[in-house]
Amino acid sequence: MGRMDELPEYAERVLDVAERIPPGRVMTYGDVAEWLGEGGPRQVGRAMSLYGGAVPWWRVVRADGVPLPGHELRALEHYRTEATPLRETSAGPRIDMRRARWDGG
Repeated sequence: MGRMDELPEYAERVLDVAERIPPGRVMTYGDVAEWLGEGGPRQVGRAMSLYGGAVPWWRVVRADGVPLPGHELRALEHYRTEATPLRETSAGPRIDMRRARWDGG
């Protein structure tokens, strides 16, 4: 099921957007849906959770900048390596969405 030629067309388009996001930048699930002009944050999240392992999944994030639950440490490693803007909060590091968000331009 993980073969690229078996990907649903929508998932393929979501993964294509994820691959375009430059290192150190992020898009929200909603941003990706808006960029595609189809679906919404939940559909993007589902496509990423099922098929996103082979793309830079850590660059598609929740709008609040909280790292993906269950994958925080791996995501933070990537963010630090790519110099993604982070901010410290009482709940731990979050992505600085104002500085890290990419508009696809």
